[in-house]
Amino acid sequence: MIFVLRIFAIAIFAIVTFIFGCGYCLLSPRNPKHVYTFGRLFSKMSRVLGIKLEFRYAEGAEKVGSAIYIANHQNTYDLFTVSGAVMPRTVTVGKKSLVWIPLFGQLYWITGNILIDRANRSKAVGTIGQVVDKIKQNKVSVWMFPEGTRSRGRGLLPFKTGAFHAAIGANVPVVPIVCSSTDHVRLNRWDNGVVIVEVMKPISTDGLHKEDVRSLSSRCHDDMAEKLAELNVEASERSKR
Repeated sequence: MIFVLRIFAIAIFAIVTFIFGCGYCLLSPRNPKHVYTFGRLFSKMSRVLGIKLEFRYAEGAEKVGSAIYIANHQNTYDLFTVSGAVMPRTVTVGKKSLVWIPLFGQLYWITGNILIDRANRSKAVGTIGQVVDKIKQNKVSVWMFPEGTRSRGRGLLPFKTGAFHAAIGANVPVVPIVCSSTDHVRLNRWDNGVVIVEVMKPISTDGLHKEDVRSLSSRCHDDMAEKLAELNVEASERSKR
């Protein structure tokens, strides 16, 4: 019964949000403020899923200016958890195929997000240049999932280098964001426990060049893997209380 009620609630929320959201965004199409607005809105649905969602911000993480935000990418529940950590004037980078998903794809595009063709390497590389230009010209931040795919319970997967090329190219800091595991979340369970999202300290790219991309990526991966393990232990213990 809980499963059915939640599916119904999510369906109603999605239809209303996507239809009215697209209409609202038509007033100022592809304005980066929309991603922040809808990210926060979607995270409110965590309550319907029985998730006690908690956000934490390291010192300086909320006033960093333009940046590349990188987050771990677990599953579909990211839409209702880590999305709440999106900062003002931040857009995301997603697969070009997303635009063909009914309602969601149209909302994703009109809110100003960046779509890339991952099947075409030359276009994807060119997109990194577009990301850099967008940051410099529009003074926005860009959110990326460096794993490139959902981890689905496999821990933090190896990182692709696009986010780090963009950060160094635009000379902006990298801000890691880690969400504790949501593998335990079940639609037919009333209480899905605690999920913690932490926005970590910015990592400066001052003085770095393209030769430093791998070391920057490794540093971010190690820091995020350590934080993920830490948050998983805490979230699990608190969920048992």
